[in-house]
Amino acid sequence: MIRAAVIGATGYAGSQLVALLASHPAVSLTYLASHSYSGQYFGSVYPSLEPICNLMLHEEQIEEAAKISDVIFLALPHGMASFKVTSDLLAHCVVIDLGADFRLKDSSVYEAWYKTHHPSTHLLEESVYGLCELHRSAIEKAQLIANPGCYTTCSILTLAPLLSAGLIDHTSIIIDSASGTSGAGRSEKVDSLFCEVNENYKAYGVATHRHTPEIEQELSLLQNKEVVVQFTPHLVPMNRGILSTCYANLKDGVEEGEIGDAYRRFYQGEPFIRLMDQQLPETRFVRSTNVCAIGWRVDERTRRVIAIGAIDNLVKGAAGQAVQNMNIRFGIDETMGLSTLVARGL
Repeated sequence: MIRAAVIGATGYAGSQLVALLASHPAVSLTYLASHSYSGQYFGSVYPSLEPICNLMLHEEQIEEAAKISDVIFLALPHGMASFKVTSDLLAHCVVIDLGADFRLKDSSVYEAWYKTHHPSTHLLEESVYGLCELHRSAIEKAQLIANPGCYTTCSILTLAPLLSAGLIDHTSIIIDSASGTSGAGRSEKVDSLFCEVNENYKAYGVATHRHTPEIEQELSLLQNKEVVVQFTPHLVPMNRGILSTCYANLKDGVEEGEIGDAYRRFYQGEPFIRLMDQQLPETRFVRSTNVCAIGWRVDERTRRVIAIGAIDNLVKGAAGQAVQNMNIRFGIDETMGLSTLVARGL
């Protein structure tokens, strides 16, 4: 059994992670930490999950967690994990960070976008970007895995085959993404109140959203040259889900059939990619699953491809991908403990 600890267990991503790990046949939960609910039982915070997990919540002591765990999941706000993860900690256990601190390889880019100092720059080269479909072989050997952001997971997976096959102009990419309110986290924020969100649809973080450099970093690796994207996120009045609509100019001579061929070739055998071809994804198609559903259209009038991806932001965009990373790292079935099917039709 893989002994697992979760630091930040009562946030939306953390609680989803606990639910997945508690039901995982190869995992034993050994330690849960929550600053807000220290001393309480997990089931008292999330009564619906009490039947599968009711461990005591601790004030975080990461060194103590490392003594009784093979893997530690950090579900913390940005700027915290970089102070907690050390070389000594990584010598004792694998760390999977659901935050942003180890995703960007250039610390100056991190500090510019996140407006905070990074104290562990020596670990950035050691960390592996945990987008499983792109970096599986590196994840297999990693001690420090940076779980990707939710918007980035959806956007990168939707665009990757087009860039890899050289079908689109890499200078023309525009990404419009819409997310449910759980993406803002569980802490109290005026902008996340029901009356602010309900019956409303808005753009936010326009030209400043912190997932932008993450998307550009990974797409640049695929293109082998610098890629700059126009990324605009939107908030929609639903609990969970992300839909990313990505636009790009086709290169001269590219035919519509090449688009589908590129997707099928790039994602052949991938268990959590659902290619929908000419049927377009919807967030309800992937709710509570670890699936990224992708569809596309070619607009011959404008010579653009419109590629659309959908994920559950708390599963494939956070906790599910973290479990997928753990499965790969510990050499077990990559799909273990993760769903590819929506439990209900509506």
